[in-house]
Amino acid sequence: MLRQELKERKVPFVEKKMMGGLCIMVDDKMCVGVIKDDLMARVGPHEYDEFLKRPNARVMDFTKRPMKGYLYLDAEGWDNREELSTWVDQCLIFNKEAKSSKKK
Repeated sequence: MLRQELKERKVPFVEKKMMGGLCIMVDDKMCVGVIKDDLMARVGPHEYDEFLKRPNARVMDFTKRPMKGYLYLDAEGWDNREELSTWVDQCLIFNKEAKSSKKK
């Protein structure tokens, strides 16, 4: 469903296996992904606290430390096309201002 969403938007992306899941890279930047049944969303710091108040959203603490700007969504939080599309929108908005960690 995530691949289809990005393909329909004509967003060029690369898939990488990371953190035990699948990470979608857009412009050489981690954008969105799937870890087990959770959506990993990189929404950035601006509205992060507001996004965390949404149903099924929680802090991304993959390393046992919160990762600011990233969150997990339980499967129920992105199980339909409309919800997924909303989260992908937020990830792509932040992706434009995020910095690439790619070595030059």
